[in-house]
Amino acid sequence: MNKNSNGQEKNVSSSYGVYEINDSLDLHLLNAAIAIKRIDRHTFSYFREDIQGNTTEKIIPIDTDNLGVEVAPIRPLNYPARRGNHVFLQFDKEVYLRDKSIINIFVECPIEIGVFLVHGSNRDSLDCITCDPANSRFALHGSTDTGFLCKYADTVVRTSESFDNTAYLKAVMRITMENQLNSDQVVSKVVFPVTDNSIYYKNSESVIDSIKVIMRKRGLVNIADVKVEPLDTAWTRSPTWEKNTSNTLMEMELD
Repeated sequence: MNKNSNGQEKNVSSSYGVYEINDSLDLHLLNAAIAIKRIDRHTFSYFREDIQGNTTEKIIPIDTDNLGVEVAPIRPLNYPARRGNHVFLQFDKEVYLRDKSIINIFVECPIEIGVFLVHGSNRDSLDCITCDPANSRFALHGSTDTGFLCKYADTVVRTSESFDNTAYLKAVMRITMENQLNSDQVVSKVVFPVTDNSIYYKNSESVIDSIKVIMRKRGLVNIADVKVEPLDTAWTRSPTWEKNTSNTLMEMELD
């Protein structure tokens, strides 16, 4: 709990986590602000405003003395609307893989922010926020007949985990690429079902489960299998906003 010298809750910025609220709490996230206040002994009010002037107001009844909430990064599937389970990451530069080679790269995956009511070990979803509404958009993967909509984002490709200015906007993700083909390959994007990936946070930073891309041949077609690789980390795992898809294997045709 964050309090000032008088024991009252104070404004909090740049920190995910669990908060126990006695009377009030103001949270200042990037491009969004949240105010939670006690109305009476068993009721709190919730108010949220984003950079576009959109507001959300809720009443929260409680059956305990205080209100517990968790603010955490969540999967980027709710803005501008819920349209699917996949993320489409377009690389800022192509990745060249020689035949029979492996490389690890790091990218930024977009996130949203979830607010959860805390009941012991349980988490109930209260609100979700995007701090980057201008870049919340979709792209079609595949043909107009058989393709599907994905949450789209441009991302920088790096060979280390060092990224700046990702707080509230993006989580760092490792991608392992293995070229099992007998020919060189050039990769400029990746598409994957993000509901298989957990997100973890520490202070205002977040990381997301890794994915592995294996380029192989199926019949006469070169394809890329994309599968999640869970992280081994001491960071706090975010609550889930939606159900997992239970180890879905994504296949992409190579260009």
